[in-house]
Amino acid sequence: MEDKLKIVGGTPLKGTIKTQGAKNAALPVMAASLLLKNATLTLENVPKLKDITTMVDLLKVLGADISFHDHKVSISVPDSISWETPAPLVQKMRASSLVLGPLLAREGRAVMPLPGGCSIGSRPIDLHLKGLAKMGASIELQHGAVHASTKGLKGCRIYLDFPSVGATENLLMAAILAEGETVLENVAREPEIVNLADSLRTMGAKIEGEGTGVLRIQGSPDLQGGNVRIIPDRIAACTYILAGVISDGEVTVSDVIPQHFDSLLAKLEEASVDVSFDGNSVSVGPSRKKLKAISLKTLPYPGFPTDVQPQLMAVMSLAQGTSVIKESIFESRFLHVSELKKMGADVELQGNTAIVKGVNHFNCSEVMATDLRAGAALILAGLATEGETVVHGMGHVERGYENIEVNLSSVGAKIASDIGDEDG
Repeated sequence: MEDKLKIVGGTPLKGTIKTQGAKNAALPVMAASLLLKNATLTLENVPKLKDITTMVDLLKVLGADISFHDHKVSISVPDSISWETPAPLVQKMRASSLVLGPLLAREGRAVMPLPGGCSIGSRPIDLHLKGLAKMGASIELQHGAVHASTKGLKGCRIYLDFPSVGATENLLMAAILAEGETVLENVAREPEIVNLADSLRTMGAKIEGEGTGVLRIQGSPDLQGGNVRIIPDRIAACTYILAGVISDGEVTVSDVIPQHFDSLLAKLEEASVDVSFDGNSVSVGPSRKKLKAISLKTLPYPGFPTDVQPQLMAVMSLAQGTSVIKESIFESRFLHVSELKKMGADVELQGNTAIVKGVNHFNCSEVMATDLRAGAALILAGLATEGETVVHGMGHVERGYENIEVNLSSVGAKIASDIGDEDG
């Protein structure tokens, strides 16, 4: 059995799509609730996604009492919680590693299987561990799990070798309960980090510098609960904007913070897309017939996001001229290329660079979503294709997009999910 999406493309989309809350902002704020004792943290604008449900299940196992209704999550944390995380839940998603810092700071110890079964050397969880060790934690790896303990974390200066979002979040949360001042340098600057800092400040934390390369945190042992709001999902917003572009339609994406994706908007204007703004909405007009090739390089925020690179490649495959797309964040971020080529895209890979020569149209095909954003790119390509495109592996896409089928249908897309094959 396999979930798949059928798209009959060639119809210009027209209308407004409201953006969901940001999963990658909600997950660390949910993890931060573990810093509390006998208090409740309530989050609003939380998307209904599998990863959110996994984090809910993880926090419940650790001892929290949680309700999740109508995009609102209330997390009540008792005085006593567990410090050992179960492998089946942690290995479902990498964001599970975000409970490590809060657990260690609060309980003085934590046991966590390596998230997603990844190896320490190949993914930046080593930055989390190096930082925690510098704050006074003892870290051991035993049977594929991190065993961390401390007699009390101490504030210190930590320089990150790379501005890892996860490491920044974990060390920021751990520093809240550490003794004295912690200075984190070369940290991630993403809007999700700012949302986390704002949420922690609501809980009583003392933080300066979010959104810059340096964070200063004063240890604040007395925290309280509160209400926080999760920011709009900038990657989902970018995807829906690009759906308007690739379908040659008129699409408005509402409830967004346009400054969060300035890098995409600048590239769209460079490509001759008609872009307009109205408060917290961004609109694109019919532009595909005049699309011009561009060059870009993915970079940490505020640079161009790696999570939008596959979707923009699908759009640029139909532009006039040759686009050059350089991927500098992840080594496996071109898995969508072979699937786009099945649809007629002309893309040549040279190491971490893709040379994208514009073609006149895509062809009908059955393609496979190898990961979340690759799946989004293939859906966009399907919207531009005369005839039926079938995207398999939609489970990946549903990890990051709430109701993508409903949202695209609401602006005129001919799209339908199909669970399993009709012949069984």
